[in-house]
Amino acid sequence: MCGGLLLAGLVGGAAWWWFDSPEVDQTESDAALPVPPFPPRVTEGSNYETCLASLAEDPDGAIILADALQASGGGDAAAHCRGLALMALGDPRQGAAVLEGLAKTTQAPPLAKASVLYQAAQGRLMVGQAAEARADATAALAYSPDDVDLMIIRASAEDAQGAYTEAEQDLDAALQRDSTRTDALVARATLFRKQGHPELALQDVATALRIDPEDADALLERGILRQRAGNLTGAREDWEHARGADPDSTTADLADQNLSLLAAGPSQR
Repeated sequence: MCGGLLLAGLVGGAAWWWFDSPEVDQTESDAALPVPPFPPRVTEGSNYETCLASLAEDPDGAIILADALQASGGGDAAAHCRGLALMALGDPRQGAAVLEGLAKTTQAPPLAKASVLYQAAQGRLMVGQAAEARADATAALAYSPDDVDLMIIRASAEDAQGAYTEAEQDLDAALQRDSTRTDALVARATLFRKQGHPELALQDVATALRIDPEDADALLERGILRQRAGNLTGAREDWEHARGADPDSTTADLADQNLSLLAAGPSQR
């Protein structure tokens, strides 16, 4: 599977607000910062590894290391580290562009190209560029057609475009390959809810919570479904549980906002 950036709120219930107010703005300000990617790497070398290892704690330093790699002829290594460092520094748009350029020119193995494009797709979604993210994920799937992570991230981009049928197809395919992926289950539940199928949404959320009773996104989504069905006590319980299950996450922030609106009463919703 593709590894790499860990991005909060791109798939699943965490990305959606439960009232008929504007959706929460998922920008780079509340997205998780990139961390050094899992293999496959685009190349080898100790300087490349040092550059990747510095991303989480010192992205400015990673840029300097990437420049040094470029000056010494380490083109692929430099581009990969630079693209990820730009994301870590709050410029996912430019970082994704660098990674997309790398994917076009590198002679790395297909799985490495897929990984780079997966990271680029995450960057595009950070700034709401769903069409570009979808294109990146589609290109990556040509290199790694059975990759569940790629199917899920493309579904997220399709969802953002309103292409619900295509998103559901990608999530179905992901779950056929790995039925334990709670992120795919919650993402599909969100799709079902948005299309007016709360019973199907509840089935997917229930499956996710059987797999992981502490899944904060599943709890958040079930709270939304319960609130819409008029079960305010159940919604409150789910959101409180979600907030406690992953207290430093975007999901916890959304649960807290929902609880505040619930406490304020109908006039504030």
